[in-house]
Amino acid sequence: MVARAEAKYVRISPFKARMVIALVKGLNAKRAMATLESMSQKGALLLKKVLKSAISNAKNKGYEEDKLVISKVLANPGPTLKRFRAATFGRAGSIIKRTSHIVVELDTPEKIVTKAKIK
Repeated sequence: MVARAEAKYVRISPFKARMVIALVKGLNAKRAMATLESMSQKGALLLKKVLKSAISNAKNKGYEEDKLVISKVLANPGPTLKRFRAATFGRAGSIIKRTSHIVVELDTPEKIVTKAKIK
């Protein structure tokens, strides 16, 4: 891991964030940023902010942006906000507002090792 960035308590469900993450996992950092800029989903905007922060962290450590690859991207569930809304016959209907913790880790291609299948 060369650089890491994390956004906590983001107001998007982990399921929706993971749909965007699947598109950029394993890509070059520049290419991933271009892909996220062309998308209109809320998850793309939030992931772009975290990726930009991770790239900035790597630059501060002395790495070049062209040589960075996304090695790990996660959208873990955060705490759930529970709200209630009036329903018919005097009942209360529950509303669940999910949050996420989005993590991006960057690495250089030569450090990423694929596991060989041993027979």
